[in-house]
Parts: sequence; C-alpha cells; structure tokens
Amino acid sequence: MTVNGSRRSLALDPRVTLLDALRDHLDLTGTKKGCDHGQCGACTVLVNGRRINSCLSLAVMHEGDTVTTIEGLGTPEALHPMQAAFVRHDGFQCGFCTPGQICSSVAMLQEIRQGVPSHATADLMQLQLSDAEVRERMAGNLCRCAAYPNIVAAIRDVAGGRA
Repeated sequence: MTVNGSRRSLALDPRVTLLDALRDHLDLTGTKKGCDHGQCGACTVLVNGRRINSCLSLAVMHEGDTVTTIEGLGTPEALHPMQAAFVRHDGFQCGFCTPGQICSSVAMLQEIRQGVPSHATADLMQLQLSDAEVRERMAGNLCRCAAYPNIVAAIRDVAGGRA
C-alpha cells in the first residue's frame, strides 16, 4: 500500500487491523485507538480519498490502496487548511479525537463537492453546507470535550461557508 505518499510493504498476520498496522508497524501514531469498535471515529483515515474507521478494516484488505493519515495531510511547517482552521477556531481541547475529526472533515467536504447527500440534505439538487449538514456528516466522530461548535466553525471556514 501507499501510506502518506510512500510505498510501504508489510508482512502481517492477516488479523491485524489497518489501525494497528499504522500505529504498531509503521509508527504513525497520529491515528488514535479509541473504542476499537468503530463507534468513536478517533481512528478515521482516508483510503483512496474516502474516510474509514481503520479499527474495523484489516490491513490485508488494502493491498494497492492509498492511505492518508493525519501525518500525511500536512506538516507543522505547512499545515493542511483544515488543520490550520482547527487551530484558528480552537476545534480541539484534549486533542485525542482531533486527527480523526480532521481526516473525516476533509473527506466530508469532498463528499459534498461530489454531490453525495446525507440524511440531513434538504435539497438533493443543491447541497448546502448548513450546520445541521455538517453535524450529520460528522456524527461518527465523537469529542468527549464537546468542542463541536468550534469543529463546525473550522469546517465552515475551510469550505468558505459552503461546499
């Protein structure tokens, strides 16, 4: 697989999750292990541009795929626009869920640009980036510190108030 732009080859037990492969075998610890049941979103990464819970996916399923983790989105010297917006809007408190929130929000904006509706989409012909739309699409990413208003503000900032 290609991880954060680098081709990586791993010999793993077929039961190893993508999350554990990233953290334990590739030392990419930005992706967090939260619930290990796909319910919190802390482990969200991008696979071929789509967001997934890496704790629910086996690493062997991703042969040939492109995986992007929080480390692959930006660097401390050159933050991804979503990372910069999270800092600007204080979209984090303890920071544990932040990598998953950021990866999920990057993919969520791409989904809107592609015209993929959600349960909150009122008009299927013209997707609007409302707060309700953002909250619905980000519902799989939990924040125990309750920084949700700031997370929504960061996402809307990057989207320019729209998709």
